[in-house]
Amino acid sequence: MRAIGQDTFGGPEVLKVVEVERPEPGPAEVLVRVHAAGVNPTDSWHRGTGGLAGDAAPVRLGWDVSGVVEAVGPGVTLFQPGDEVFGMPRHPLPAGTYAEYVTSPARHLVRKPASLTHVQAAALPLAALTAWQALVDTADVRPGQRVLIHAAAGGVGHLAVQIAKSRGAYVIGTARAAKHDFLRGLGADEVVDYTETDFATAVGDIDVVLDTIGGDYGPRSLRTLRPGGLVVSLASPAEAALAVEARELGLRSTFLVVEADQAGMREIAALAESGTLRAEIATTLSLELAARAHEIGETGRTTGKIVLTVAD
Repeated sequence: MRAIGQDTFGGPEVLKVVEVERPEPGPAEVLVRVHAAGVNPTDSWHRGTGGLAGDAAPVRLGWDVSGVVEAVGPGVTLFQPGDEVFGMPRHPLPAGTYAEYVTSPARHLVRKPASLTHVQAAALPLAALTAWQALVDTADVRPGQRVLIHAAAGGVGHLAVQIAKSRGAYVIGTARAAKHDFLRGLGADEVVDYTETDFATAVGDIDVVLDTIGGDYGPRSLRTLRPGGLVVSLASPAEAALAVEARELGLRSTFLVVEADQAGMREIAALAESGTLRAEIATTLSLELAARAHEIGETGRTTGKIVLTVAD
């Protein structure tokens, strides 16, 4: 089968099409014929550095997948060949969804809503699960709470806006002015142009901040919180210091790594099927253009998600 591989860590140019053996599903696994695979910032991180695991050798990239079950391994009762499924297998361990076929633990996938195309479904899992686990599982966002989402028009951000609104929150997003109408269309109550305004002085009494950026955004976000408020960081390498600073101010801060989660995927599928949650597709590219997809993603200017198409 065709897959995207790399021989060394580096920039997008290290990605190339390779021919590898088609995998076989093991116990409690399914083999999925990939129709589409989402592209996420963590893919670029793993391509360049090995990611959290610091792998000694490059791994095959990709975690988002939407496709059709081709075969099932021993002990699988949830799916059978022909079922359309989507999900985020194995994260934070390697999955390799940039390929024509991928194996996955059966319980890392759910049935794809018939109302979604494979491209729409492949755009959801990692980003939507990240938002769900941050806002629902970790922060327990409730009606009336004020939620601040950084990079609100990005892959995680625009889904987080919709999930927070589905929980009854008052949502404030940071984004460039050109993306404000898009975010209001998703339900954002306020939008702050971070290029013109310091969000830390523009908003306050925040219950939950979702920091998708890192750097100084964490410490600055603490200034927006009400007593007992929480920053959920997805990108801050200085989380330990931020947590100490937060505690000294009577606030909270935590760092989140998204995990494979069938219960969360079922919630996401239900929201998508009801029309409450949709992924904005920034662009679609064929599998062999994975390097170009990474180049586009690394501009930091995309609205929504980039998706690789694999099978028709």
